[in-house]
Amino acid sequence: MKKERTWFKRGKPKYVRGVLYSVIALLVLSITGFVLILYGGALVVDDEAFLLDARTTIETEDGTIIGRLYNENRELVSIDRIPDHVKNAFVAVEDRRFYDHAGVDFRSVMRALVRDIVAMDKVEGASTITQQLAKNLFLHHDKTWMRKTKEVMAAIYMEQHFSKDRILELYVNEIYFGQGIYGIQTAAKYFYSKPVQDLTIEEGAMLAGLAKAPNGYSPIEHPDKALERRNVVLQSMENAGMLSTEDRLEAENHDLGLELNEREAMPYTDSYVDLVMKEAAEKHDLSVKELKRGGYRIVVNVDLNAQRIAYEAFQNDAYFPGNTEGVEGAFVMMDQKTGEIVSALGGRSYQLGELNRATVNRQPGSTMKPIAVYGPALMKETYTPYTLIPDQPLDYSGYTATNVDGQYGESVSIYNALKYSKNAPAVWLLDQIGISYSKDYLNDLNISIEDNGLAIALGGLSEGITPLNLMDSYSAFSRNGKMVDSHTINRIYDAEDTLIFQSETEEKNVFTEQVAWDMTEMLLETVKSGSASAGSYPKELAGKTGTTQHPFVEGQVKDAWFAGYTPDYVMAAWMGYDQSDKDHYLTGGSAYPTELTKAILTEMNRLEPLTETFTKPEGAVALEKPIELPEIENLKASYEIGGFSLVQAKLTWKGSADERVVYRIYRVEDGIDERVAEVEGETEYTINNALFKSKQYYITAYDPLTKLEGERSETVKLSW
Repeated sequence: MKKERTWFKRGKPKYVRGVLYSVIALLVLSITGFVLILYGGALVVDDEAFLLDARTTIETEDGTIIGRLYNENRELVSIDRIPDHVKNAFVAVEDRRFYDHAGVDFRSVMRALVRDIVAMDKVEGASTITQQLAKNLFLHHDKTWMRKTKEVMAAIYMEQHFSKDRILELYVNEIYFGQGIYGIQTAAKYFYSKPVQDLTIEEGAMLAGLAKAPNGYSPIEHPDKALERRNVVLQSMENAGMLSTEDRLEAENHDLGLELNEREAMPYTDSYVDLVMKEAAEKHDLSVKELKRGGYRIVVNVDLNAQRIAYEAFQNDAYFPGNTEGVEGAFVMMDQKTGEIVSALGGRSYQLGELNRATVNRQPGSTMKPIAVYGPALMKETYTPYTLIPDQPLDYSGYTATNVDGQYGESVSIYNALKYSKNAPAVWLLDQIGISYSKDYLNDLNISIEDNGLAIALGGLSEGITPLNLMDSYSAFSRNGKMVDSHTINRIYDAEDTLIFQSETEEKNVFTEQVAWDMTEMLLETVKSGSASAGSYPKELAGKTGTTQHPFVEGQVKDAWFAGYTPDYVMAAWMGYDQSDKDHYLTGGSAYPTELTKAILTEMNRLEPLTETFTKPEGAVALEKPIELPEIENLKASYEIGGFSLVQAKLTWKGSADERVVYRIYRVEDGIDERVAEVEGETEYTINNALFKSKQYYITAYDPLTKLEGERSETVKLSW
């Protein structure tokens, strides 16, 4: 017995100590847990999550939205723009004690934990607005048993660091409303076509009712449930003292009153939106990722009428000749004064994410001649539009350029070489002015090429250039020698609607006014009666065509181009196949993009009259139109009696209606014939003292512009 009492006495302190240690440990763990819950929110909270993703809108000057970019379709709104009755609706139905608690209702939390344990699964309990926000921001992918604890930690953290207004602002901006809509502002504009500040009591209550189950209470899919839920919210507002009984009853008498703001389908704007995205990244360091989350508002320069007209023309198969399906095209047009791109098509039925052909390099064919050869050449004093240059298939160390029609003359004026798109003269002239000299001008036109051969004159480039490049370069002619960089973006606003970019027209001197005007007059004639005469447009258009030969199918076309400008716009059009093989080739040439461009301009002019004619700059001298030398016909000669010399001879012939033509009269002599006279614009000449002079004469036509003399007429003999 004694030993047993000794054992008892000795064991009791050990038992007590164990219990005491357990209590202390439990107390330490409880305190640690409490401290962790109270102050451990920083471990859960990610500050970046407070920066809610907001959609970027791309819109026209008048506010028409043509594109939306987003991860979540959300337009942010500050709390001070949300009416009290809208805020109250959310608080009343979701968390009536929102302004009184510290972020967590601990009784509800414990109840939720018990339910989780009993169900052996996650069972949602009653959560405050702050807890809901914490779950949506930081824990929406968390499926662990600790999620509710983390939720509490994050909620307490936010209550410690943010005002109630800031928490509520984040909540109503973050929440999902169904239909792919995030945030109260986006929901207000979608369901009621109005900003949040204009929502009525019943409209705000309906949107607040969606917070619990946006799909189940959808006013579109389940209008009866949505109406019932809205009335529950209104009753909750009355119960919370936020709404009088009279106001509740009045609000309940209204139906849902939806005015859905569904976006009009505008497939014709996708190409333009793609260019905007590319420009935002390249010029403003705004990547697609940033645009999808940054909430920018980008105002662009598109003319929706021009864009739609071009798109509809692109649907007409008659403009796109090919041996099989799949002929594609690109079209770009800018305001020649400002450089604002008013229309852009990257394909016939382009959709975002596809190949935007407005930005794809292609061999430009003869559209290169004005910018690589004739423009630079005219900047030298040596050359004028009426300078005669060889028109012959010459060999340049193994490279020979041939005219498409196989026709040659001894010489041709620069004017006519351009007008009729002759290849041989262009290559000769490039050889004369020098490739490096030509490339200096191309660089000034923002066209950088690695090529160093004479094929540059004909657009034979290893990499090619884009329709945008070509359009930009032709602006130097349309703008009196000053090139302007084209752009789609006019202004950019950030998520706070602060202006962060405003476009300005930037121009660069490339050609003189005189050279630019000479090119305009020559390209006008090219459209009127030269290689770009296909199709019709009732007003002035200057331009140049381009065609490239197919590399695998002899005699067929790979690329067809037209580049040109009116007094209002500069444009470039390309058509061809994306594939380059023997099974894909065009069955028509540059006449097709030329006709297409003129059709687009004609329709634009029908909707709103375009400028009739070009205006010559004050510092330039008008360029005379080419003189077509006539073939002299019906030459006759006869004697006449009378006059000062008693005996005269009169020559008459049929010539040209152009009074600028000079006619040279030659008398046949032994050896070298003598030019006895010349007359301008007249088709007769009187020879005095003709009785004892030679009796055989002939006539030639002479061009005072090119200094070129035409073929001689038949010889006539004077007789009584």
